[in-house]
Amino acid sequence: MYQYNEIRTVHLEITERCNAACLMCPRNINGGEENPFLPKKELYIDDIKRILTPKFLNQLSHIYMCGNYGDPIVARDTLAVFKYLRGENPNLLLSINTNGSAKTESWWKELAEVYGENGYVIFSIDGLESTNHLYRQNTTWSKIINNAKAFIDAGGKARWEFIVFNHNEHQVEEARQLSIDLGFEEFIVKKSARFISPLTGQLKETSMLVNRKGESISLAPPGDSKYKNVAVEQIGALGQKANYALPTKVDEIQSRLMPEIFEKNDARKRPIEKYWDKTVIKCKVSTEKSLYISAEGLALPCCWMAGQMYTWYWSPRGSQVWRLINKIGKQNLSVLTNDIETVVSNQFFQEHIPESWNKPSCAEGKLSICAKTCGTEFDTFQNQYS
Repeated sequence: MYQYNEIRTVHLEITERCNAACLMCPRNINGGEENPFLPKKELYIDDIKRILTPKFLNQLSHIYMCGNYGDPIVARDTLAVFKYLRGENPNLLLSINTNGSAKTESWWKELAEVYGENGYVIFSIDGLESTNHLYRQNTTWSKIINNAKAFIDAGGKARWEFIVFNHNEHQVEEARQLSIDLGFEEFIVKKSARFISPLTGQLKETSMLVNRKGESISLAPPGDSKYKNVAVEQIGALGQKANYALPTKVDEIQSRLMPEIFEKNDARKRPIEKYWDKTVIKCKVSTEKSLYISAEGLALPCCWMAGQMYTWYWSPRGSQVWRLINKIGKQNLSVLTNDIETVVSNQFFQEHIPESWNKPSCAEGKLSICAKTCGTEFDTFQNQYS
């Protein structure tokens, strides 16, 4: 993939905890109760100092906190970590993605001071006061706006990222104007890639979800074509459009799963599986020289691969990624007990993953998550922003 001395970006998931309960987040079972498979880990300042040594930090150009499950502003030591990173490398670009609905205004002012000119915050705000909470549940609009203003007024560079749904698409331009009025440097329209079933590849015209109270909620993609993810629409065209609701209980999920996700009999495969088998994989993070570090202290190439470790819609440790991890041993991916250079130099990174890309099919070892995310025909990730 890449060598240790080539790494230029680190994607750091400092925590798996979050104050929000976003409906499509993989921390939640179909939008409701928390995913019981999550280790619920967090990294602290001493962990970060051990993992990200001064020598390593000085070869990097960017460290950002985002992740699969947690929000970095909920972690105990986020500000202390950024102070350490800035102190060791004054030129390092620092950033976070956050719902913005936590910490005090003084915390946000101090973050702006730590970042200086070489850092930014992406505030994920999906609508105005009347709609943002419909998806980003448990967040408070007034707190988000006050925190963003505190950060901006202290000299911080802020970007507003707006996921467009059917229930908020009428507010896009009003939100854009508000972002200008508040001093955001950029307004980003995000076209969701999540209206596609992770198991079947079917396009979901609606997602039937539940909230933490057990109430049923219907979430729909935008109606205006300019806000639709083109790659998602193209993938959906491979199969039949359908309303698709995953079961809400873990035992129901496990009882309905096939022993193998991928059938070897090509005639029985769904069109999306045939695409995964045949697509050429061009690894995004291999090109970017980017490394992902989980809140559990594991180093993997990307958050997409790490996201396959604790999915709630299939049995734990039943994914292709776990089969590769078990070949090397999970302990050999830990950067809490091994240095990053040792981990990146092992067979998992240098042989098992890149060799999988050339397998004839997913049934024979080609990583489906790599085909989904980095297949060259359909790029649902990049099309979120195009």
